[in-house]
Amino acid sequence: MSESSSNQPAFDGKEFVRTLTTSPGVYRMLDAHGELLYVGKAGNLKKRVGSYFLKPRMEPRIAAMVSQIAQAEITVTRTEGEALLLESQLIKSLKPRYNILLRD
Repeated sequence: MSESSSNQPAFDGKEFVRTLTTSPGVYRMLDAHGELLYVGKAGNLKKRVGSYFLKPRMEPRIAAMVSQIAQAEITVTRTEGEALLLESQLIKSLKPRYNILLRD
């Protein structure tokens, strides 16, 4: 049996970043209900994802998204170009809320 999301510890972004590779890839941010908030690509996953959790100041809409993150998923790719293609496919098919908002 799985625990309900209210029993899960809060997402520790800094701890998550420590586990990441410096390889290129795609990252997905999810909320407590498993809803996809954002899809992004990176040439260096550790550096890019770290920018969300290690920066003292960020734009209000980014801060709002980060406050909702309960889980993050990573897909490592061989090249940054592969990451770009995967990111594009995921955004088109899944339409994450913040990818649409941040474009406007």
